[in-house]
Amino acid sequence: MSLPASAPHGPPGTDPGEFRLALLEDTYEVVAGLRLVTPALVLDPPAQPDAEAVTWPGTEIIREATLPGAFAALHRLGSAEAALVAADAPDLPPLLIGKLFRALGDAPAAACQAADGNGLVALAARLPLPGWLAAALAETGLDAPDALARLRAAAPRPGLVPQGPGWHRLRTPADLRRLDPGLEGWENTRALLEGHPLSF
Repeated sequence: MSLPASAPHGPPGTDPGEFRLALLEDTYEVVAGLRLVTPALVLDPPAQPDAEAVTWPGTEIIREATLPGAFAALHRLGSAEAALVAADAPDLPPLLIGKLFRALGDAPAAACQAADGNGLVALAARLPLPGWLAAALAETGLDAPDALARLRAAAPRPGLVPQGPGWHRLRTPADLRRLDPGLEGWENTRALLEGHPLSF
């Protein structure tokens, strides 16, 4: 999973650092709970001991500033497939990550787009990355509003970056209205937001 380039904004009255870590820990728990998936944490900037502290013992910490660098590091660790997940999707259904991995049977990459069409929630890829994908990812990131369009435009033919079901990211206080209190998970975020309205 990968920390977003910009820190998410919680509702007024919440500490931004605590909010960021709550989102990270819940998103990490989603990934770490997947069967047959080994979690890792991608950090940029590289020194974030508070972020490292939310991971399980033995979790690989990857210090990389770019998506191609992160994928390359995961490949060096022995991964033949990997997915980078934005750290501000605490209630992401594990099934959506599973769908991305299944799509890699027919394509070199698969994307989960943000529900508002602004950037990606997750990107899965077979490793090592093909040259066209590595080059495209060097020019974009999960936060880029047109990330999916850029990747598809770089592909040598259509169909190489299929899109799975979308999901939401929590980047602004208004995004909190997307949280479903009846949905299991996101315990840390839920506890931090206790007493705060989920709509603005």
